[in-house]
Amino acid sequence: MKELSSELNPSPRPRSSDTPLPVERGWGLKFYHFPALLQKEGWLSSIYIGVDDAGLIKHLSSEAPAEAVAVESVQGFALPGFQNAHSHAFQYAMAGLAENHPIGSQDDFWTWREAMYQCALSIDPDQAEAIAAMLYAEMVRVGYTHVAEFHYLHHDKNGKPYNNLAEMGERMIAAAHKAGIKITLIPVFYQKGGFGLAPQERQRRFISDSVENYFKLFEASETIVKNHSHTSLGLSVHSLRAVDLKDIVATINQASKNIPIHLHVAEQKKEIADCLAYCNKRPMQWVLENLEVNERYNLVHSTHLDDSELKPLAKSGASVILCSSTEGNLGDGIFRMREYVKLGGRWCIGTDSHIGLNPMEEFRMIDYRQRLVSNQRNTFDGDAAAYMINEEVTSGRKAMGLQTENHFEIGKSFDAVIYNSQTHMLAETSEKNRLATLLFTSDSSRIIGTIVNGKWVVKNQHHREGHSIKIAFSKAMQQLKNR
Repeated sequence: MKELSSELNPSPRPRSSDTPLPVERGWGLKFYHFPALLQKEGWLSSIYIGVDDAGLIKHLSSEAPAEAVAVESVQGFALPGFQNAHSHAFQYAMAGLAENHPIGSQDDFWTWREAMYQCALSIDPDQAEAIAAMLYAEMVRVGYTHVAEFHYLHHDKNGKPYNNLAEMGERMIAAAHKAGIKITLIPVFYQKGGFGLAPQERQRRFISDSVENYFKLFEASETIVKNHSHTSLGLSVHSLRAVDLKDIVATINQASKNIPIHLHVAEQKKEIADCLAYCNKRPMQWVLENLEVNERYNLVHSTHLDDSELKPLAKSGASVILCSSTEGNLGDGIFRMREYVKLGGRWCIGTDSHIGLNPMEEFRMIDYRQRLVSNQRNTFDGDAAAYMINEEVTSGRKAMGLQTENHFEIGKSFDAVIYNSQTHMLAETSEKNRLATLLFTSDSSRIIGTIVNGKWVVKNQHHREGHSIKIAFSKAMQQLKNR
């Protein structure tokens, strides 16, 4: 791997001058040069990016800056940073710990959930922050620059609210800031133990017993979010089984029209059977009939849909959030991606329980499962890699509450993952085949680093806060004694 280098040109003006420096001509900006950068329409070659102190792009051109300024020349291809649209950070503490299956046992999502409850009941706020920071640092290392934290670990170990109702949410924000990733905090309304059932004792840390109490938590979270940069807010009810159906409608009707809505739906066959028994509707059927589903909605998993659900969902503008590694690990099933995409459906990715993290692996799992079911290789028409990356970035940003026209834009943050252009495969690959080679053959070792808000957070596999994050994580794991 070639070392990153800075090309310093002599400045025609003394740095001590009191004359204001014209930013639009390059003064005061940090400049990068990349052999290629990916936009929606394809690769742009030999691109200069200039960012201001806030990390906003002020220069984006194949032309070098007009003034003689420092330029960091990076031997790597710049892709937009990925959006991780579904995260339960505390579950990273148990990744890999539910894979021992005694002979003759039946192990599925519902038995895995018991292990998850034990993990949730064990973690204190300091440990939660340390675990989340380590997880988020790993996300940045593999190319995510924004995470949606689907947050339902609200109360203390006895199920009592903290004095600061948003204590645990604030710890997630603190972890994200330390890890250098942007965060959309999504405080989750969790009320029931199942369709029509009282909450279970082992769910006590999750529970808001009424719409009113949920909005107290939500408003406390909103106050915290306003006090932090690079932080935004979403709204969620956990699932149809976890909130009374009339309270789901009341909650979403009361929500601001300007924030994204996230909801688990139709992940498990048992969930569908229980929903049918409870209200004579399938979960997605109920959602589509009772909620004004549109582009604000982000429906997680959506694994088991019939034709009457798949078609209107695709037309609604909502996004499905697919968490391929978790869905495979839990034995959920396979989403009908091939048909959904042909209907114009929108989607993005998340890593849920974090049994896997690499976005390229998530893309491959999505595609290859369809190939195995259909016995056809063309899950997506045209350039599959370009389609998957463009869709994930566009719909992923919407899931965070963001709207953008292109991957990189003047006036927007410079958030990018940089793949080493000098690796043996990429160095010998044409522009036409570059993105497919990246997506279908690369692993995280091909990444030079990740830039968030115009600054390297990970560079040459080294996270700028990696040492302190790892020490805190190790301490938390030693205290928990669950590994």
